Amino acid sequence: MSSIAIDNSFTAPEKVTAPANDFSKPVVRPKKGALKLFKEVLNHGGPGYLQFAITNICNADCGFCGFARSKFDPKARHSVTLDEAKRVIDVAVKNHIGYLLFVGGEPMVHRDLRAMTRYAAERGIHPMICTNGGLWNEQNMRDLASDGMTSVIMSIDAHDVAKHEKNRGLPDVCKKIKKANEYFQSVGIQTTASITASRLIEDYEKLPNFLESVGFKSCTFSYPLTSLASSYLSFSDSGLVNFNKEELIQLFENIKKMKHNSGYPVVNPAESLDEMQRHLRGEKEKFGCLGGHKYFYLDWNLDLYRCHAWETPMCKVWDWDDSKLIRDGCTKCMIDCYRDPSVLQFVAISASDAYNNLKKGDLAGAMKNVFDSRNLTSLKAVWDDRKWIGGV
Repeated sequence: MSSIAIDNSFTAPEKVTAPANDFSKPVVRPKKGALKLFKEVLNHGGPGYLQFAITNICNADCGFCGFARSKFDPKARHSVTLDEAKRVIDVAVKNHIGYLLFVGGEPMVHRDLRAMTRYAAERGIHPMICTNGGLWNEQNMRDLASDGMTSVIMSIDAHDVAKHEKNRGLPDVCKKIKKANEYFQSVGIQTTASITASRLIEDYEKLPNFLESVGFKSCTFSYPLTSLASSYLSFSDSGLVNFNKEELIQLFENIKKMKHNSGYPVVNPAESLDEMQRHLRGEKEKFGCLGGHKYFYLDWNLDLYRCHAWETPMCKVWDWDDSKLIRDGCTKCMIDCYRDPSVLQFVAISASDAYNNLKKGDLAGAMKNVFDSRNLTSLKAVWDDRKWIGGV
């Protein structure tokens, strides 16, 4: 599998007990009909989302990230084996995970990414990847498309090629990103720019033209992080992301203005951006996070966390079942990949709550769920993001 970069620091994978993947044919992911999806929404709120950090190794050197190659201790390098990843995917299926995002570090350095992607797709999960784009080549793009990858998220740090590539420590990465966008869009795979909201962005109004110049048709903003309590290291107490409260409130206002004025598709729901401003002002927030209930983070040690911000794992992934789920309306953090989808999926969870209350004979509870005013806000956010959601 020479199409995926091999890092010499990896130990050999354990013996894989599952049948070897046949890479000679495009994967066929089992189709899910609308009726089955509707039943899933009623029973448990719809498909969940797992971020799986398959390695803590990264080829980039970003100024605002603890995974940066110049900061990370080589002795601490660790990656999951292919056998572990396949077993994780089996557990994820049992726990209603519909979307599996491979992250790192940089997931593209893992030599078994192809096999993991293919296995997830064959099990009916939508495999996705979040990458810096530095390792793309024509072969691995074709391979991953054939393996059933359904969506690609690629990092962007500025509205200027030189600034982005200097921060990443990856010369010519923008050319690779542009080629990747062109290829994936030609085969119907959605790509999204993930923009870290940092001081590298001097003018948010310049971002849409830059994103279009490198081939993106949508973007999502990663909110700045200076600390995380879990094992995840995509943060840094760097001056690039260390804002005071007033600066952060204005930062979210800048994103809202770009979303409204440019017409460029920004995936972060407007209501979620408002929520982050309420969070910063100490005001009551409307949408509790679904991290630990529908969204999860799994690290290279196979510890399952409710999110990146939480210090204590829920359990080892092998012990994951409905009894471990957490739903407490948490508003502790401002992590976009948990707070944003919690707004989007609120209406589905509300429908599930109403259905299950009816099954228990709690008519009053069901009516309360149905007439919750937040359902309309959630529905509007889903409608605004319908093209992106459909592409994923």
